[in-house]
Amino acid sequence: MPTDAILQMRGITKTFPGVRALHDVNLTVRRGEIHAICGENGAGKSTLMKVLSGVYPHGSYAGETTFDGQPARFAGIRDSEHRGIVIIHQELALCPQLTIAENIFLGNEQTRRGLIDWNHTNHQAAELLRRVGLTENPTTLVTEIGVGKQQLVEIAKALSKQVKLLILDEPTAALNDEDSAHLLDLLRGLRDTGITCVIISHKLNEILAIADTISILRDGELIETLDLANDEVTEDRLISGMVGRSMEHRFPPRTPRIGAEALRIEEWTVRSPDGDRVVVADANLTLNRGEVVGLAGLMGAGRTELAMSVFGQAYGRDISGRVYKDGRQIQLRSVREAIDHGIAYATEDRKRFGLNLIEDIQRNVSAAGLTRLARRGWVDEGAEHRTAQEFRRSMNIKAPSVASIVGKLSGGNQQKVVLSKWIFTEPDVLILDEPTRGIDVGAKYEIYSIINQIADNGTAVLVISSELPELIGLCDRIYTLSAGRITGEVRRADATQERLMQHMVQGQEQGSGADR
Repeated sequence: MPTDAILQMRGITKTFPGVRALHDVNLTVRRGEIHAICGENGAGKSTLMKVLSGVYPHGSYAGETTFDGQPARFAGIRDSEHRGIVIIHQELALCPQLTIAENIFLGNEQTRRGLIDWNHTNHQAAELLRRVGLTENPTTLVTEIGVGKQQLVEIAKALSKQVKLLILDEPTAALNDEDSAHLLDLLRGLRDTGITCVIISHKLNEILAIADTISILRDGELIETLDLANDEVTEDRLISGMVGRSMEHRFPPRTPRIGAEALRIEEWTVRSPDGDRVVVADANLTLNRGEVVGLAGLMGAGRTELAMSVFGQAYGRDISGRVYKDGRQIQLRSVREAIDHGIAYATEDRKRFGLNLIEDIQRNVSAAGLTRLARRGWVDEGAEHRTAQEFRRSMNIKAPSVASIVGKLSGGNQQKVVLSKWIFTEPDVLILDEPTRGIDVGAKYEIYSIINQIADNGTAVLVISSELPELIGLCDRIYTLSAGRITGEVRRADATQERLMQHMVQGQEQGSGADR
């Protein structure tokens, strides 16, 4: 492993009005290594990388940066890219209606005599795609490829800029296991060609698998930097550094008080919106009051489709089967009917479907329960404000006030707003789709505690998660889904990852749905 430093940041301090985001941070990155930065939401990880890449220009922060032996005083992104520093943000910056080639060379067009040379552009793009393991035609529109391949296009775009230091912010947050593994292999290959990578991630298992060095930030300060070749590094050590305390128990203790049946689904069958395939087939499951039930399945098993179709037929067509609430058959022909029957669904994609990111906490919390706040057809804004204040306090939403814009909150606090919105409707059944996706380990514990409290209050909770340890640690029972069919039901005492996986791969030859 090379020992010379390509990057040195010294005494970096960055403040915003009323908030000190970074305090006297010193970071050294060795040439040709994969350097991981981890920490809870709000620890300062992304802020530090924005300082480095010029998003926050020199002069807007204190401290000095040296890159490749020269002072780095960037006035903007173009300055840092000119020096070979490229950052890929968690929210990908691709134009969906442009081709892959056009996206790769956007702002860096390949011209000849003042005109874009499309033959050269497409030829160069094809070569870059080959380097990242993509076989797509460069003239393919970005909107026609999946998010995993879009991430690789972003890396190809970085390679076109002669990148020396590649920064990736949560690169696998939206990827399935296969795409994540491919991306990590690609980063290893880039390291072998001499490209230095800095990766920000909440996925500690991935960090341990790929990183050469790990730096831990907490509350805007650098806690420690670990060399995986020489230091004994475990997930527990990383968690302790991130949250400032030992977390011997990843899941809060709970003694379940399981009551009567709340919801029963029988012979539930759903076709895809185009009608071409069955995505859920003859599903049967039961949820009891005070119980946390898990739903496990591989990507494409039909978990989200099952949940959304039950939630007022929000997904699919030609839906058949029966739903019973408290022993009585009910009809769920719309989302409004589902809510009126005491069923709530928190989507896996909170930013697109779960929240209004340009609105404040108050409006988001009240969004699903405005009828509870209405007085003669008008929303009582005083009651709305008091409701949001109470949820901000009880859910420990970290924001200056309920007037704070939700889009500016961390992932963990955004998820608390989503939960607040649905808890306000006082549901009897709460379906949580990937409730801890993109959330750091400390915030996860808070979310688990909230889920336990919801169940203790008598609500039936269904948790969909791609993380088997999460389901095993949280749930009283776990259903498994494969190719749209329920293939198993496992009690908590009998649940292991191996046993769940055996059920999750049953019957895949029959075809599959597609989790959205």
